[in-house]
Amino acid sequence: MGSPRRRRLRRLAVAQAPAPWLTPGKQHLACCILRSFGRAFDRPLLAGAATHDGLQAAQLLFRADTVVLAHDGGSDPALIYANAAALQLWERSWAEMIGMPSRLTAEPQERASRAQMLATALQQHACEGYSGVRISQSGRRFQIHNARLWTLWGPGDQPCGQAAAFSDWWWL
Repeated sequence: MGSPRRRRLRRLAVAQAPAPWLTPGKQHLACCILRSFGRAFDRPLLAGAATHDGLQAAQLLFRADTVVLAHDGGSDPALIYANAAALQLWERSWAEMIGMPSRLTAEPQERASRAQMLATALQQHACEGYSGVRISQSGRRFQIHNARLWTLWGPGDQPCGQAAAFSDWWWL
């Protein structure tokens, strides 16, 4: 009698994979985002997050009210991170957002100004005060205001991507 129950519990545990933003790689990325922000702006992105381990930091970053996104350092950068606030704003799931070219977060006519700000942020490793129009999956346009962009620093103190965060936005 006890044996079938144990098997069922084991199967349930296997079926419940961890949330994709809590995998070891994404925990490391969350810590990188937080650490790189602190380096860029000499203040924490989230109060108290720097004192937590990878799992706690990843949970805090994912559920933060501040919208946070990150892309890799490729020639056509792809999104590697989006917290719950970003997923909700862009009306996309984690699977739809992660791996998507980050340029697609903006309409074609907005991409040149976006690319210019990303280039400035890459050259200076950080910038503040960016505003621009973005578009959700359903076509809803929204204005972001006072976004912060910064370089992500990986192993060996090498740049490995960029991140952005903002709290001010409104639908157009």
